[in-house]
Amino acid sequence: MKIGCPKEIKPQEFRVGMTPNAAREAVSHGHEVIIETNAGMGAGFDNADYVDAGARIVDTAAEVFATADMIVKVKEPQAIERKMLREGQLLFTYLHLAPDPDQTHDLLASGATCIAYETVTDRNGGLPLLAPMSEVAGRLAPQVGAWTLQKANGGRGVLMGGVPGVGPAKVLVIGGGVVGTHAAKIAAGMGADVTVLDRSIPRLRYLDDVFGGTFKNSFASAGNTIELARQADMIIGAVLIPGAAAPKLISRAQLSELKPGAALVDVAIDQGGCFETSKATTHQDPIYEVDGIMHYCVANMPGAVARTSTIALGNATMPFMLALADKGWKQACADDVHLLNGLNVHAGKLTYAAVGEALCLDVVSASQLVQ
Repeated sequence: MKIGCPKEIKPQEFRVGMTPNAAREAVSHGHEVIIETNAGMGAGFDNADYVDAGARIVDTAAEVFATADMIVKVKEPQAIERKMLREGQLLFTYLHLAPDPDQTHDLLASGATCIAYETVTDRNGGLPLLAPMSEVAGRLAPQVGAWTLQKANGGRGVLMGGVPGVGPAKVLVIGGGVVGTHAAKIAAGMGADVTVLDRSIPRLRYLDDVFGGTFKNSFASAGNTIELARQADMIIGAVLIPGAAAPKLISRAQLSELKPGAALVDVAIDQGGCFETSKATTHQDPIYEVDGIMHYCVANMPGAVARTSTIALGNATMPFMLALADKGWKQACADDVHLLNGLNVHAGKLTYAAVGEALCLDVVSASQLVQ
């Protein structure tokens, strides 16, 4: 199979879809790897690293899309990239279709087969290709939230760990999954007073057993959420419904109940955001203010630490990429129901129920397509 990796073109996206190690593995399996020139520079990989791995360098993304049987990326294809997809081509990347009707319709029209990292599952019910970026984003969230809290950036002017005689910042983390757990660990490590909310009693028990001395936890009822939000200097939105739009947990009307200058960090922004006033921002212009509350809603947070993120993502995606290349998408998905769960679009048909529900589109069963 010809595997192509174009340079990411979303603003301030420095990650790359294939590491030189992944390219080397694919070549060792007998596949041809085509990399757009300088695709890996933002993550610290130059063209020579890919050439040494056996890949071929081409000058433009157009050459990658025109040549490759499978396109491997990081972020969802932008409008200009979607125009280059063709019938029968395989796209393997993050998609986040539920809040993005334009992308969904373009992918359906392309005739391509599109497998989304964020809906591939594992035997434990986890999301193995989302998890490494969730870990990165979770660990970044308190860091960027602390920056947002600085007075020069419009925040309350509160130091995360306080100082002797002055209490620490109060941080509320909504969602106790991968993002929330990592965010809470880092925020607590910075000295903040941290509470994690979740609706799963078993998850709360786990958090209490493992982290009971590090941060607190509480049940995420609507009343409890707003009560704790009123006390918080920083609120980190870390909720996820796989493949679906994120629920809105704090409304615009409720902003008036928060502390002036409080920081909202919406890690769920790729799925539409979990605060009603959230809108996607970039690393170049990351924050904005609504009703006196500062919002940090960068849609590709892990891109800020591109080398760490690229290597972590590449480690996770490599086995699935090799299965797709070795067997073809249909056989690979037939052999692995967890990879089949990643199938979102095939030949003009939508195959992921949560996306269909969010966008009011008809869905066909993915399992029917591999029989």
